[in-house]
Amino acid sequence: MSLFLGLDSSTQSLSACVIDAEGGEFVAEEHVHFGSDLPHYGLESGFAAGTEDGEIFSNPLMWLEAVDLLFARLVTKNVPLEKVVAVSGCGQQHGSVFLNSQFESSLDQLSAGSSLVAQLGGVFSRPVSPIWMDSSTSSQCEEITQSLGGAEEVCRRSGSVAIERFTGPQIRKFAQQDPTAYRETTTIHLVSSFLASVLSGRSVAIDTGDGAGMNLMNLTNGSWDGELLTATAPDLGAKLPPVSPSATITGKVAPYFAEKYGLNTNCQVVLWSGDNPGSLVGMGAAQPGKVVISLGTSDTLFAAMPQPVTDPRGFGHVFGNPMGGFMSLICFRNGSLAREAVKEQFELSWQDFELTGLARTEPANGQRVMLPFVADEITPRVSSSAMIPCGWEGQPSAAECVRGVLEGQFLNMKYHADWLGVETEEILLTGGASENDGIAQTAADIFGKKVRRLEISGSAALGAALRAAVAVGDSDLARLEEVFSAPTPGRDLLPRPEYTSRYQDLEKVFAEALRKHFAVQ
Repeated sequence: MSLFLGLDSSTQSLSACVIDAEGGEFVAEEHVHFGSDLPHYGLESGFAAGTEDGEIFSNPLMWLEAVDLLFARLVTKNVPLEKVVAVSGCGQQHGSVFLNSQFESSLDQLSAGSSLVAQLGGVFSRPVSPIWMDSSTSSQCEEITQSLGGAEEVCRRSGSVAIERFTGPQIRKFAQQDPTAYRETTTIHLVSSFLASVLSGRSVAIDTGDGAGMNLMNLTNGSWDGELLTATAPDLGAKLPPVSPSATITGKVAPYFAEKYGLNTNCQVVLWSGDNPGSLVGMGAAQPGKVVISLGTSDTLFAAMPQPVTDPRGFGHVFGNPMGGFMSLICFRNGSLAREAVKEQFELSWQDFELTGLARTEPANGQRVMLPFVADEITPRVSSSAMIPCGWEGQPSAAECVRGVLEGQFLNMKYHADWLGVETEEILLTGGASENDGIAQTAADIFGKKVRRLEISGSAALGAALRAAVAVGDSDLARLEEVFSAPTPGRDLLPRPEYTSRYQDLEKVFAEALRKHFAVQ
């Protein structure tokens, strides 16, 4: 039996997924929750605010201690780690780790007789790591944009306009505010490549999937972009590891993990990627033709794409697809925020959404739309504190608000995904709200595509395990997807043609409402 291990270092936890690729079975899952399992760091949700408005940091020492604890728990559960052929992982995107000249020598000298924290505690030139939630770099984004001649050029090169949470602007801010510590920094890793380096026992490359989320990598050639580096910080090229394809095998696992936890000494380490690229693989959508919509606190839409087509409006992002090619990602802040607001306003249950809202109203709401933003939105970038009903005389009813918020959200997704240029065969819907048949049917009708529903927990860690199996040539991805990432049978929903045509007209109404109320083109 050959096993494959996938790890996922997310915002709030570190997770493991062990699979038997040949047998088609999940062997084990394990988690370390930063807040409850490592309370001495004082990071209840895995992060804390800095002293400046918008700063959000995490502690890289906490991630190291979580690695030791996770492997110890796998051993306690008698998971046969000696049968793990390859391991890969993914990390929360955009988080950065700043390291000094002791980093590589300390990795090379890791001893199983001591902990990772004890041995690597002195390798950081910056004791904290800014993560994806940090929004404190607006001025740095503007400086980078001006240096390149405009947002369109930054987007053309890197796949995204300059974004506050992205790594490049975060590096620029650190270099400006603490130039001494920046000069002492010899290596800048992402969360993913930092932990991949720890597993490998040496500093390894950044993969193209996660590297594309930095505003530093050139999408065309998959390498660091000289002009973006120059615009970001001094000598940055010398501080960054190289960029390599996601399927790159870094070598055998560090002796530390073989001696301490019983991993096979011949276990191969595959480059880590970002959590969103990892989820693309874990959800069975690594090949073009499928769009994944995840309904959560924020809703996300992502899809594989063969060519790096960028969003001319600057809302969407393009990352590397770990299985080759590229992937798009669009994030909508007003996800469950808006759905919950309607639910609470009218004291409804989730069942009421279908029985009271959708069943008692006609699709397209009489060609009236709701702009579904109860808080500031990032796609499109608008400032809002309440939903705006458009086309009603007076206030819409509870049922109309239910339909309005759902239709508004899916119309907003469809409208802002038109730049992808990829013919979609089906929508893979996941997240808590996807369980509601009415919500899923609304998505099918608006997109005009079959909706299939996924019940995959830990898709990023699963994606890492699948990537590990494919990278060492042990398995075919299509077969693995059929076994581990198949949608729930019997729950597909087909679009209803009579309503799909209504929604094509309603999308124009929605676009006009965006222009009228928010000047969004």
